[in-house]
Amino acid sequence: MLVVPSAKRMVRSLRDMGYEFAAAVADLIDNSIEAKANTVRVSVEWEGASSYVLIADNGEGMRPEQLAEALRFGSERDYEDTDLGKFGLGLKTASLSQCLRLTVATRWNPHRADVLAYCWDVGHIETTNRWEVLSVKAADLPVQARLHLKETPGTVVIWEHLDRLIEYKNPDGEPARRQLLNMARELEEHAAMVFHRFLAGEVRGKRLAIYVNENKVEPWDPFARKEGKTQRLESRTFRLEGEKGKGDVVVEPHVLPSQAMFSSQEAFNRASGPKKWNAQQGFYIYRADRLIQSGGWSGIRATDEHRKLSRIAVSFNPKLDSEFKINVPKMRVLLPAVLREDIDKFTKAAVKLAEDTYRKGKPKDISSSAPMRVTPPPSLPLPYPEPKPIDGDEIRSRGARTTPPPTLLRKRRATKQELDLVASLLIQVALPQEVEAIESAIARARPLTES
Repeated sequence: MLVVPSAKRMVRSLRDMGYEFAAAVADLIDNSIEAKANTVRVSVEWEGASSYVLIADNGEGMRPEQLAEALRFGSERDYEDTDLGKFGLGLKTASLSQCLRLTVATRWNPHRADVLAYCWDVGHIETTNRWEVLSVKAADLPVQARLHLKETPGTVVIWEHLDRLIEYKNPDGEPARRQLLNMARELEEHAAMVFHRFLAGEVRGKRLAIYVNENKVEPWDPFARKEGKTQRLESRTFRLEGEKGKGDVVVEPHVLPSQAMFSSQEAFNRASGPKKWNAQQGFYIYRADRLIQSGGWSGIRATDEHRKLSRIAVSFNPKLDSEFKINVPKMRVLLPAVLREDIDKFTKAAVKLAEDTYRKGKPKDISSSAPMRVTPPPSLPLPYPEPKPIDGDEIRSRGARTTPPPTLLRKRRATKQELDLVASLLIQVALPQEVEAIESAIARARPLTES
């Protein structure tokens, strides 16, 4: 028996996958990189209720059968180890999380400007209760899309009816316009961070240029490696056996200069990042050179003002996706439980160096640092009085049992493994704005666990 999900109910659910605007656009840029594009142009066009977002690339484009498959929810294709895609959902779920009408127009022939276009329209799906894509004539596309595909093969994605982006009752008002333009500026910062390795030409064969409203996005290097006082410490590679085979996890600690040691105040301000210094400390986790997590300690330690100069790159291959538990919007990732303790031990010296650099205002040579001594935390006082010893004669005279009452038994502490399990469950269901608080709480609890 074949059971087909209700289209009008399912499409609403698929719109709520947890995407933010910048992350949704980044998911589409992933597709452009896979299509071998070297230029992506994002236009956020303000036209009141008719405002739209357009993402255009100069990649290979798609043949008719490829476009049909790309529009399928859960598209069937084989991903290479270096591909940025994963679930076959990104184009659709990322787009429809922001708009009610998604149009994809493409040209694959380098010699002829034949354009093929289809769209998903949420209103049409809800009216018909059918998974039906609509054909779109090239003449009905925005002028910008037609001109782009006339000049080059590639793909253009258009978001219309921006109900999630323009939430004002009056979509033609000035507040709505400012909101959309602010989102465009946030997108620039996000793309500069997430794709900085591609923008800087650090990924072989995949150099990329991104423009947002014709402003060229400059790469933001989380590690400020052009600063003369930045310390790039020795890296370590951990071999991990995953569901899909073995893969390497490369950990590269960096210690940024203190404010006084930066080349200029402007350079210091730029290095602070989109979320500013304290929130940007911690792990920068990359999947196939694309940044997934930008800061935070993943429950290993708490965010601290004295650690804000510590930034650590963690890079893994998509072969290890299951172990890192990456989610559909590629906005959340978890360090594998089997590596957490090793990564914690390896990075302690680097974090200590960052704390010293912050306090002293100048770098300190890690090679001359004495080994860090870790003092175990004192035992917590029991929430009940310790039971007094009772001799055997007293027990016999009372006719009492030899086992103390349950309320007097000492409660055991949770193990590190149990804490990691709780952390994993909480972070999986957390909203993006809640993750940092959960990580800090887990880090404070870690010294209180049993080994």
